[in-house]
Order: sequence, then structure tokens, then C-alpha cells
Amino acid sequence: MQYWLEDLRRRLVGALGPGGDAQVDVSTRRRAEYTTDASNYRVVPRAVVFPRSADDVEAAFTVCRELGVALTSRGGGTSVAGNSIGPGVVLDFSRHLGRVLEVDPATRTALVEPGTVLDVLQAAARPHGLRFGPDPSTHARCTLGGMIGNDACGPHALASGRTSHNVVALEVLDGHGRRFGTDAPPAGLVTALEQVAAQHLATIRTQFGTFGRQVSGYALEHLLPEHGGPRGERLARLLTGSEGTLATLLQARVRLVPQAPATTFVVLGYPSMHEAADATPALLAHSPQAVEGIDRRLTEAVARRGGSVEGLPRGNGWLFVEMGGETPEASMAAARALVADSQALDSVVIATAADARKLWRIREDGAGLAGRSPEGLPAWPGWEDAAVPPARLGAYLREFDALMASHSVDGLAYGHFGDGCIHVRIDFPLYEDGGSLRAKAFLEDAARLVASHGGSLSGEHGDGRARGALLPLMYDADAIAAFERVKHAFDPDDLLNPGVLVRPNPLEADLRVPAARTAVTIGKRPLQFAYSKDAGDLTRAVHRCVGVGKCRADSGGVMCPSYLATRDEKDSTRGRARLLQEMANGTLVTDGWRSPEVREALDLCLSCKGCSVDCPAGVDMATYKAEFLDHHYKGRVRPLSHYSLGWLPRWSRLVLLAPKVVNGVLALPPVARLAKLAAGVDRRRPLPRFADRTFRAWFEERERTGAALTGAEPVLLWVDSFTDHFTPDVGKAAVKLLEHLGFSVRITERRVCCGLTWVSTGQLDGAKRQLRASLDALGGDLDVPVVGLEPSCTALLREDAAELLPGDERARALHGRVRTVAELIAERRPDWQPPQLGTAAVVQPHCHQHAVMGFGADRALLAKAGVDAQVLSGCCGLAGNFGAEAGHFEVSEQVAEHQLLPALRGRPDAPFVADGFSCRTQADHLGGRTGERFGKHLVELLAEALPD
Repeated sequence: MQYWLEDLRRRLVGALGPGGDAQVDVSTRRRAEYTTDASNYRVVPRAVVFPRSADDVEAAFTVCRELGVALTSRGGGTSVAGNSIGPGVVLDFSRHLGRVLEVDPATRTALVEPGTVLDVLQAAARPHGLRFGPDPSTHARCTLGGMIGNDACGPHALASGRTSHNVVALEVLDGHGRRFGTDAPPAGLVTALEQVAAQHLATIRTQFGTFGRQVSGYALEHLLPEHGGPRGERLARLLTGSEGTLATLLQARVRLVPQAPATTFVVLGYPSMHEAADATPALLAHSPQAVEGIDRRLTEAVARRGGSVEGLPRGNGWLFVEMGGETPEASMAAARALVADSQALDSVVIATAADARKLWRIREDGAGLAGRSPEGLPAWPGWEDAAVPPARLGAYLREFDALMASHSVDGLAYGHFGDGCIHVRIDFPLYEDGGSLRAKAFLEDAARLVASHGGSLSGEHGDGRARGALLPLMYDADAIAAFERVKHAFDPDDLLNPGVLVRPNPLEADLRVPAARTAVTIGKRPLQFAYSKDAGDLTRAVHRCVGVGKCRADSGGVMCPSYLATRDEKDSTRGRARLLQEMANGTLVTDGWRSPEVREALDLCLSCKGCSVDCPAGVDMATYKAEFLDHHYKGRVRPLSHYSLGWLPRWSRLVLLAPKVVNGVLALPPVARLAKLAAGVDRRRPLPRFADRTFRAWFEERERTGAALTGAEPVLLWVDSFTDHFTPDVGKAAVKLLEHLGFSVRITERRVCCGLTWVSTGQLDGAKRQLRASLDALGGDLDVPVVGLEPSCTALLREDAAELLPGDERARALHGRVRTVAELIAERRPDWQPPQLGTAAVVQPHCHQHAVMGFGADRALLAKAGVDAQVLSGCCGLAGNFGAEAGHFEVSEQVAEHQLLPALRGRPDAPFVADGFSCRTQADHLGGRTGERFGKHLVELLAEALPD
């Protein structure tokens, strides 16, 4: 097999010419990243190719044709139907072919490459007052090629139509190897398609194009002679939605629509989602731009993840309606007229885009949030986007709910009510024996149900591997035969995306989850974390990643800093999850915990924990990385940085003997170079300077001399290693601030350490020892708040401690006991008026704080103190030990360039506020400022303004 792969690689590299070596990858790690998309299915490719031009695509296909190897096109990999994975060569268009080649405002069209992300096109069209009409919720990472492949829609398709309604012309390569534009197709192809239309005329006229969201199968209505036959735009529409089974897209000219001059957002509340569906058809007479439906259970899922659902009117089911107009007054009048006819239980009219955006976010995150059933079970795609005519929607939903109950499954439904298209992920028991057959039985019954309502198995995502085998339940035998003939006209050898639409694989074939082993069977050693939300199983945890790909987009959170730096799938949260899933499967990645492929995929993970909150499915790659490293290096020599940076608190305690001497010696360039080499630290990183006197020493002397102030309310200050040994001024400022607020500050008699550096380097036995000793030092007083200063340590105590020590009641109690200073003030001193600082500041929240505690209390406190805060949303790039380790400097710097460094350059005179020691260190090193340390902890900023 390996020889065959190398031969394929050699041929592809030779065909691609200069630079081809970097465009072809047959490694186990790369193939593992592309085994699946956002669907339930897993198919291992033989090679992944990153074409740089249309000529490269043609060259790759020529090799595939000569060898009889399948070819599958892939954009953002967000397909939920399994239509962007394949057994041969996978072409990833998103790496190099993502340009908007032209925006023509005169014709209102744009020329794009297939890997162009939708948001990139929207940004290019915006200055001309134009946009691409269809806008699926994955707009920040889905590509135009994928949208054309699936005939994607989105909420505004109600006004602007599906993608197929917005294509003008396509340049494609078909299965014969013919490269052509749809405005000048080969004569033989036109003849063959005209013959299909003639022989299946009655079937096409009666079964196709029956309502707006009929996406399943091929759009054969465009072959009809009364529509002009298969030429030009009609041929482009036929190819749109063919899921890469007829031709490979090389370039597309798409239609743009004017941006609405003014919009008003309306939320209508109904007693249930069924009544909301019943009310929808009457609302369409008002020509809304979008009508989206959700129910209370989805909003409850948002709330459970810490999201806001404020602003919704009374009800248990809601319609989100967008009305347009030439002026704000006109759109507002249209909105009020809609409300008057809505028969809603309650309503809210929202005029501002910012407020509307908050509510739209609930709907956009639906795909990920619905990845758990209301009972907390994993929920899967498979019946993801069925559609019925809007007039039938209420009846369909009632029967669909009854069908789920009869099969003992459940899911959170939501979707494009104005188009009759419903999204739902269902808690099929795929982990259980026979679960895949139970899922198949449900899907067959669901297909019969939607067909009985005159609907479509797919309303925008395509059939793919999830629904192709169900097409005979929607179409008769003559229609299926017509599909076969169309496929033969374009791709007689079945090279393009085989197993999809025509001659589909069985529904239960190639399912990813049933083929995975539990983590217990990967190795003999027990798991170190409890995985309490995933039935104690790492396999279930890593399969939280269903591939929606939000980690590949700059979505305003922290996730995923390494992907934003490298733009390589291996450095995305999703790519890493795929490697871990393949480790669980064991047939491609065969070395289990010792896998070098998994280690390589995890190498550039910053352990920022951003994914744990930013990923709608709640993937926590930092935890999975720590678990893997612990098993991977058990009984083996570790990287040098694990012994130096991983044991930093231990070395810091040794330095207590002579900190000035250590600082002086490490300041000598030859010694510093040797020290970095021995510690596995990048030569470009300055070594940290130890404090001459620790915070603990200062605090204990203060107590001995009676200088400490007593207050009515005690708090215990957690003296982390970073504050104690490197920045004792932060601890002193915290004491000053807390005593000013009337708290009596105390610390533990013995030194404490949360074990963070042991966790981040995957030395979990050591982390547990540190935690247990620290819990002993804390004592049993569970009523006293524990105040943390270093966000990563605070987050570990608040969340990870209970996962590392699940049987220790003291660890569980920390969740309700540990607070940041800002949280303590908000809870215990809500009426306190901080000093008015009257300054602008660049503020970098720590990633772990973003993930675990959130930044709301800090943001509010800064505003209350009169600080004009530019709050950054990305990672600083240092991320504890990550950016200091040899081999990580370039990526660390690229991550810092995403937000941190531009912000510092843009406001050179503004204070820099960051609670994280690593964030301040990164800014000090790369921020381009000289002189005294300019990074300040929030407590320092406030304490400096207090009277002495």
C-alpha cells in the first residue's frame, strides 16, 4: 500500500510541475485530517492535493483518470452530508484558490475561484453596495465552490434565492477530461442531455422544481426544452447542487444583489414552534427578507453555554423576521404591518443592527449548539435539512416530532421557516451495538414522511452519503434512471465523487463513530481526566468535533490561534480532533498513544482552551493534548522544555536561595545561550528575571510587623508561582486593593501550586500531586473566597481541578469558591466606585479566563473606572510554555500579529492591561516599547490610583 501511495504521489508531483512537491501529501497525518467533513462519515483518501491553479486541477485529474483513481473536490470541509470526502484524491481548493478575481458593479457579477470564502466575496462586493444573496450560517468559512456543489441557501435565500439562482456561468472539468465553460459546452454533452430530457420528459415536468427548496437529486428541470435546454445559465444551474459528481469547478461567475438600504428586525413569539410554523405562510405575503424559526429548547442550549437570550418576547417558539425598505422609516413601517398580521403571542421590533446581531447569533450557532440533545446526549447530522412547502410546515413538524418519539430519539429543530427548511441533529445511538441500523430505520421513515408532504430530503446541504440511498423514497424509478443517464453523460467512469447521489453507498456504510474504539481499549493505562461530560471516555470527547469548522474562521473569539497563523488544516481544532478520532479508530493511525502523527498535529496547539468555549460543540483540545502527552511520554524521555518550563515552579523555589546571583549569571550572553539550549527554549526569547524578594516573603514580613490591615470579611489570596517569583508587585497591588475594599487578606501557610505547568506539558501525575498538596494547604474552610491573580491558575482551580481529582470533594468545591478580583468585587462590593482613571488602554484578556471565567466582570469594572478599553479578542501567542519552546517562535509571533501587536502599535501611549503573566511577557518582548515594564495587571492599574 505504501508503495502504491508513493507512486501516486510521484505521478501527481510530476504532473503539477515546479512546486508540486509541496502540493501533494500522502502522509498518514494529512490523510487522517481529510477522512471526514462535518458529516457522520469517514472515508480515507489516498492523497490530498492543494492546487494553485485550474491547470493544476486538470493535471491532477489527468493522473487520476490514467490510474482509475477517484477525485473529490473540497472547500471548507463543512459538508454535513459527507459529500466532500472520497476514497481517492481530495482536492483542497481553500488553501490557494480563494481569490475574488473581479467584481463588476455594472453587471452586478463577480468572478471567483472555487476556494473563495463567502465572507471574502461579501467584503469585496460591499464597497459597491452589493452582496451575494445566499448566506448560510457558515459564511465565515464556507467556500463558493462548496456552496455551488451543494446549492447552499441560508436565511436570506428567501429573498435572493438559492445559490443555483445566483450562478451566471461556470468553468468546469468533467469526467471525460473536457474543460469548458457552461456558456460553450461540448456539442456531444448538449446532445446527450437533450436526449435525457426527451426520454424522461413527463417525469421531469411533474417531479422536479416543485417548490423553492427542492435540492435533492439533480435539478433536472433545467433540461426542459421550455426553459431553453442545457445551455448557458441553465447548464450552470444543473451543475449547481450536483455535489462534484458531474464536474469539478474551476471558476465561477456569480450574480450579486444590492444590499438592502434599510432593515428592521422583528421577533415574533408563539406558544410553540408548531404554531410559529402555522403562522409562517401568511407572513410571506409581506415579502420578508428572512423568516427563521427556533424553539425554547435551542435558547436553553444557548443559555447553558453561557450565551445571552435576552430580548426575546414571550413564547416557546419564535420567528426571526427581517424586513427591508428603501429607508429606515419604510422598513419600520413594513415591520409594524407584519406584526399586525402575525397573530403572535408577543413581539419585539429591533431597529438597531447591533441588537439584532445578538439574536441572530443564537440562530447562527444552532448547528453546533444542537450537537447535544436536550438530555445532553451527542446529536448527529443525517436528517439535517429536509424541506417541505411552507404551507405544509406546521403539519410536518408535528408528525416529525411524533416520529422521533416513536423511535426514542430527539433533537433540537430550527431553520428557514420561510422556505420550509428544517435543520435538526438527532441523538442516534451510534455508540451502541445496532445503533447504526436504528438510525437507518429512522431515516427511512423520515424520508417517507417528508415525501408524503411533497418535500425534499435535502433543502440546501445536498444528499451526499447521508441521503443518497434514500432518493428512491422521494423519486420514482424513472427519475432515478434519469440521474444515472446524466451522470453517464458527464462522468461515465464514475471518477468524480463516487458513492454520492448516483449508485450511492448504503446509509450505514462508512459511519465514523461506530468504527471507533473507546479510549479504554487504546492502551492499558487509565485516563487521567474524568471527562465527566462525555461518560468518562476520551473517544466520545474527541467526537464532539462534528466538523462545523468554526475554528477555521476569525469569528471574534480566541479559537483557533494556530490555524489563523498558518492556515493549515492540521493546525485547526478540527484537524487535531480528526487525528485523535483516527487514533481511536486504529486502522489508519495505528500506534495509539505513541502515534507520531497525533503528536505532530498537537505540536502547534497553544493549549489556549479557546475552543472549549468558542467551539459550538465544546471541544477542549487543551485537555485532550495534556492527556495525549501524558500517555505518549509515559516511561520515555520527554522534550527538554517539559523538564524546564514544565517544572518551572520547582526551579523557582530553588532560585530562592540566591535570586540576585541567578539573575546576574543568566544575564551573561554565553550563559543565557547555554541555558536556553539546555532548557529547550527558543534562542530569541529573553529569559525571565526572578524577583529579588518573593511576594510571600513580603506578605509574611508584613504580618509579622503588624502592617496588615484587618477587615470584616476574610479572603484567601492564591499565591501562584508567577506572582510569587516574578511579579510580586501584582500581589502587593492586590493586597492594597482588597484591603481598601474592606477585606482581610490572608494566604496559606504552606506554598501552593495548581500544577498548571505540569498540565500544559502533559505530566498529569505531577499535576495531581501539586493539586492534592495545595488542597491540603487550603484547609477545610469552604466559605472563604479564594482569589486568583493569574488567570490560567484561577481557571485550572475553577474547572480542571475537579476533572483531575474527580473523587476529591475539595476539588469540586473550588468551582464555587475561586474568584477573580473583578468577580469578587462584582459579587461582594457591587456598589464600590473605583477611582476614575480617565485613560484609554489596550486590554488583553487571558485565553483561559475567556474560556472559563469570562471577561464580563473585568470589562464592567474597567468601564466603571472610566477606562476607554480596547479589549482584544485573540490570543497573545505566548500561551504559557508554548511560545517559549524552541520551534514555536514564528507561530507565536504570527499569532501576536493577529491582534496584540497591531493594537500596541496603534496606541503606543496607552497603558497595556493584561492579567496573564504570559500576555505581559509577550507584549514586553515583541511590543516594540523600551524602558520600564509597561504591562499592568488590572489590580495594579486600580491600586496605583488609590491613596496610600
